[in-house]
Amino acid sequence: MRAIRSPKCFLTVFICAIMALGFISEALAADVKKEILRVGVPTDRCPVFYRDPETDEITGIGADLIYAAAENAGYEAEFVQIKEETLKEALDDEEYDIVMPFGSAISSGTGAASIVSENLIQTPFTLVTEGKHRLPPLNGLKVGMLKSLGGAAETVHQLFPGMEITLYADMAQCVHALHEGEVDALLHNSYVWSYVLQKPSYSYLTVQPSAMFSMDFRAGTLDDPKGREIIDRINRGIAGLADTQVQAIVLDHTSRRLYKYDFNDYLYEYGLVLGLTVLLIISLLIILVMKQRAIHLEQEEKMRYLMDHDALTGIWSLNGFRKRVKEILHSNPDTQYFLSYNNIKNFKFINDSFGMAAGDELLRFWADSSVRMLGENEAIGRIDCDHFVVLREIRGEEKLVEDKDKVLDPVRNYFVDRGKDQKVQICSGVYVLTPDDYEKTDVDRMLDFARVAEKRVRESGRNGFEFYNPKQWERGKRIADILTHFPVAIKSGEFKVWYQPQVDYGTGKIIGAEALGRWNHPKLGWISPTEFVPVLEESGYIFELDRFVWEEVCRNLKRWNEEGVKRSVSVNLSRRDILGDVDIIEHFHELIRKYELSPEQLRIEITESAYVEDSELLIQTTKKLESLGFMVEMDDFGSGYSSLHMLKEVPVDRIKLDFQFLHGKGNAEKSRIILRYVIRMIRSLGMKLIAEGVEDAEQADFLDSLGCKEMQGFCFYKPMPVEEFEKLKFKS
Repeated sequence: MRAIRSPKCFLTVFICAIMALGFISEALAADVKKEILRVGVPTDRCPVFYRDPETDEITGIGADLIYAAAENAGYEAEFVQIKEETLKEALDDEEYDIVMPFGSAISSGTGAASIVSENLIQTPFTLVTEGKHRLPPLNGLKVGMLKSLGGAAETVHQLFPGMEITLYADMAQCVHALHEGEVDALLHNSYVWSYVLQKPSYSYLTVQPSAMFSMDFRAGTLDDPKGREIIDRINRGIAGLADTQVQAIVLDHTSRRLYKYDFNDYLYEYGLVLGLTVLLIISLLIILVMKQRAIHLEQEEKMRYLMDHDALTGIWSLNGFRKRVKEILHSNPDTQYFLSYNNIKNFKFINDSFGMAAGDELLRFWADSSVRMLGENEAIGRIDCDHFVVLREIRGEEKLVEDKDKVLDPVRNYFVDRGKDQKVQICSGVYVLTPDDYEKTDVDRMLDFARVAEKRVRESGRNGFEFYNPKQWERGKRIADILTHFPVAIKSGEFKVWYQPQVDYGTGKIIGAEALGRWNHPKLGWISPTEFVPVLEESGYIFELDRFVWEEVCRNLKRWNEEGVKRSVSVNLSRRDILGDVDIIEHFHELIRKYELSPEQLRIEITESAYVEDSELLIQTTKKLESLGFMVEMDDFGSGYSSLHMLKEVPVDRIKLDFQFLHGKGNAEKSRIILRYVIRMIRSLGMKLIAEGVEDAEQADFLDSLGCKEMQGFCFYKPMPVEEFEKLKFKS
């Protein structure tokens, strides 16, 4: 017999089961803790992110917003202060699950891609300046921002590519930069400005409401599977934030009185009264001291001026002239100067005939006329009575003519021009400074030399001038002519690139060439490279010449390639080229790209002496050039600097042996033995070899017997213009 089952019984059991399941799920939920989300944030952006002064917990508008979004996403946000300087660096730190705030996705410090959340809030950014004034357009501004705002700075730069942004460590440095004019304005979150500008010492800063714009406020992390999962969940949490909830968070933090005065703020507010009181007391005490000191300093200054200046003319005295000449020479060691000693031969007669007042007027006229002609780095002095000394740059014949026309002739005709039949007779001695005068500047010694030359003019009964060291004068003029005309020469086509062929002695065929600069000066004629190259190196112009040669060689190589003739040419690279401001590696790389050349067509010669002077830099340069496919040659090997250590350290492809060392003094047989073993050693090291300076067949045969087949020199060809070089037959 079946048992009778009541419907009420079933209902009671069902309700009990449901209640039991509810209790179980609540118990399980109580045991399951929310997943921790570690959020890296800065703490120097009150009220967006800051530490609560009472609890020391990180809070703020941004903190509360991401906390609420994380809670919606099933996370419990745990805030960590970012220890890195920028958010870009913080992205690479695994300590944080997400980092904020970002305006948009940026690359991390290591270059990794990032992913950012949806926008939590539209944050206004405002420019702050000193006082109220019109700002240039945003794309033309120089703006200062905090280093910790590096991510936002990238976003701003994307919005305004022309804006120049400089990052500073803290707000104090930002404000200092603004005050010093390093930037036009400072840029930050408007909420932060509402806090920062409460500082009394920043009261002079002005918000520029017309320059306000908004940026997104997002969280970010690395763009990897874990990061995408976190951002996806956070986005769902952000979507659950109500506008009223966001507004309540913003209002909560912006309505608080968060800024607290520190000692410096109180000092700034009330320090003026205290300072004025103290200053008044101190001022009364020091006024007397300062007054006495001012009188003393004024007297000292007058004495110093009287010692260094001539009372009659206002130009330098002998003492002042000595000091000024030393300053000029030490500041301009590469400038050619001469020193002239000038004497009015008939000055006593002038004083006796026209009176001392007329003589004084003549001296003042001479001084004034000379001062008008002098440059900033030149000097004139009156050392006694009618004796004037002048330090002048050597600038060529035209400047001497100008000095004669505008200074000496008016002085000679001073009384004639005033209706009196009396010429002023001037005797001058000129001393041209030597390199020793720059290293050991003895002005009295130079004056003595100039005085000796002036004395020879005076005792001969003549007027005019004479040189103490005419050879040095001619050299100085020559250098001045070279340097002043060089920029014109480069542009006017006076410089030509000549080629000296390199041959395979076994076959007699041409295997390459060395490019050499030649200068046909319109006045001086052909100037030897041994003269103009050292001058250009000392003056810093050598790069301009070398660049011209490199460009011309590449232009010819491209033309020859197009004609179906492939040639290789060696060009010189100076140590000063490498030490200059130009990236020489990139320069050569750009040349072969521009002219569509293969790197082996442009061989680069660096002198052996350059490796000795700065071996580490030259070795690094050589390695970089070789890595691009260029052949690097050590030029002038054996010219006096060679060492076995250098051959071990320097990674060159070819040694260019200077055969000239066999022509010097010493035992010829020993020189041949040295040469034999040097060649054998170079070949054993796996380096290519070419001998330069080969002058006759006997030398060529000797080199050939030692295994050196590649040669260059007058024995085969002299340097020649490109038109002649193109007619020669190259080795196929």
